Amino acid sequence: MALCYSVAEYCAPVWSRSPDTGLVDVQLNSTLRLISGTLRSIPFPQLPVLANIKPPALRRKAATDKLMEKIIAHDNWPIHSDITNPAHACLSSRKPLWQDIRSQWKENWKSAQVVNFSLVDDPTIRQPGFNLQQQKSTMLNCFWTAQRHCGACKKKWNQTATDLYPCGEKQTMSHIVDSCPLTQLSGGLSHLRNNEAVAWLTKFGS
Repeated sequence: MALCYSVAEYCAPVWSRSPDTGLVDVQLNSTLRLISGTLRSIPFPQLPVLANIKPPALRRKAATDKLMEKIIAHDNWPIHSDITNPAHACLSSRKPLWQDIRSQWKENWKSAQVVNFSLVDDPTIRQPGFNLQQQKSTMLNCFWTAQRHCGACKKKWNQTATDLYPCGEKQTMSHIVDSCPLTQLSGGLSHLRNNEAVAWLTKFGS
């Protein structure tokens, strides 16, 4: 947070509505992938959830809100009246600056088209397994996002000629945890999101 986000969000309220914010977000997404141990193919909405860091746009919104509170507290500032009596929004696409970012994150998550979406009820809180040792936490994230060096992914990346597992079935992340007779976890993927699966992760990663 100190090395990356403090630089990436410097004076964010000033430039947060610039069309070039995406250039900053690309670098922050790279940071989130390092934290979560996930691959480049992971959809962006999953990265902040795994790292338990609010999405960059919402963090910039929070910085803007903080600045607004400071402006409201100083009624002698010329900008005070513009904030306390904003002009009527003529376009439906305009959103108020004071919208709660936690609520906005939840709304954004509802519309996110990502794998295993149903496993996360609240994206704003730390997910089960967040405090595991780094190796196990990374492996857990790979199963949740269905992206890892499994047979199906390796074949898609032209790294192997077959995607079959020793059991004879196509090796996907979901197959490993849900249905493979050699590695199946009791309860399947939904149980893997619980801390009780640490022993299974340790055995699988050994």
